[in-house]
Order: sequence, then C-alpha cells, then structure tokens
Amino acid sequence: MIEEKNERLSAHEVATFLRRHPKFLGQFPDLALSLVVPKDEGSAASLASYQLDVLRDKNRELTRRLNELYANAQDNERLTVRTHQLSLALMRAGSAADTLKAMVAVLGEDFHGEIVRVVLFKPVAGLEAEWLQVVAEQEAALAPFRDFLAGNEPICGRLNQDKLALLYGAEQARAASAVLLPLPGVGMLTVGSADANRFFPGMGTLFLRLMSEALVTALGRYARD
Repeated sequence: MIEEKNERLSAHEVATFLRRHPKFLGQFPDLALSLVVPKDEGSAASLASYQLDVLRDKNRELTRRLNELYANAQDNERLTVRTHQLSLALMRAGSAADTLKAMVAVLGEDFHGEIVRVVLFKPVAGLEAEWLQVVAEQEAALAPFRDFLAGNEPICGRLNQDKLALLYGAEQARAASAVLLPLPGVGMLTVGSADANRFFPGMGTLFLRLMSEALVTALGRYARD
C-alpha cells in the first residue's frame, strides 16, 4: 500500500511563500479581501485595514524621527554659533589673563555653566580669581587626574570625590554632574551643574573639544609672557 503523502503546509511555509511572492494576493483579490488580521482585545480587521494601520504607525514614527532630527539640528546650529563667538572672543583678548577671563565668562553666560573652574600648571601674570587655582603639573594633588591628563579625553558625568575636592573645594556638593576638559600642556577646565543629569557619560563632546582646543591655541600666543 502506497502511503499517502501529507501535503498540508505549515504556517511557517505559507509565510515563507508569501514573502517570496509578494504579488501573490494581487492575483487572487478575493483571497486578499477575505483575510482577516487579529487585533487587540480579540477583534479582527480586514487585511487592507490592517495595512493602513501599519502605514499610519510607520508614518507617525517617521514624523517623530524627523522632528527629533530637526530639533537636534537646531541645537547643533546654536552650539556652532556660540562656539564660533567664543573663538572670536578668545582671539580678541589681548593677554593670557584676558583670554581666560573671556573663556570663563562665555561658559557662564552663553553656555549657562553654573560652576566654572580652571586649574593651570603655571601662574598667569595679572590673574587672580576665585575660579582659578595653580597647581604644578608634578604635584601630588594632581595624582587623581594622571590618567585623565594622559588620555587627553573629556570626562562627562559624576566625578569621583577625589577629583571634586580639588576642582570645587567647598562647593563640591553643587557639582552633581560635571564636564572636565583637558588643556594639554596648560591645565584643565571644568564646568559643574547642580543637575545630576546635565552631564552624562556618552554625551557628545565635539563642541567641548573645539572650545578647549580654541582656548589652548589662544593661550599659546602668550606662552612666553
């Protein structure tokens, strides 16, 4: 007796066939109209209605993404303008002291930096300020920053207590989050915020890098002063 072959297709095989032949339902419109698609709470909808819902969902998601990209583009444009204005301010400064004052002022006013602090390896003639401290590069106080200074990469987020103590002193409790920028051969600069989420690991640092590079280059004009 010849065993009868089971010709029943599994749901997976049907789905695979339809994916390989996307125009199949176009050849059998009555089949397309008779298909129903399960929806929430046990109700059902026609295939055409279901496809329309899917397209609407995709359209809403695309609109959301476009709005997000537009908002990011606007933010980047504003940052670009502010960074350019900062560079101009640093170029106009007539001394190393004025250059640092301009940097701190712009960070505080235009970039809304709540607590700005600068640490220099060498003193700058004619400059004394509450936001400035001079610590020789080889001093033990800079031990917590050795890896940071060697890596020459910005740090964003919540700083360790040993770093906070040197940078902010009595105001360290106000720096719930911070960004720390290396100034190669010069020192380092930090901006702290009471908002623990303002600066966070993984945030973009392009504009921060541009600002720190502009400051180091501007100070380089007075390296022999």
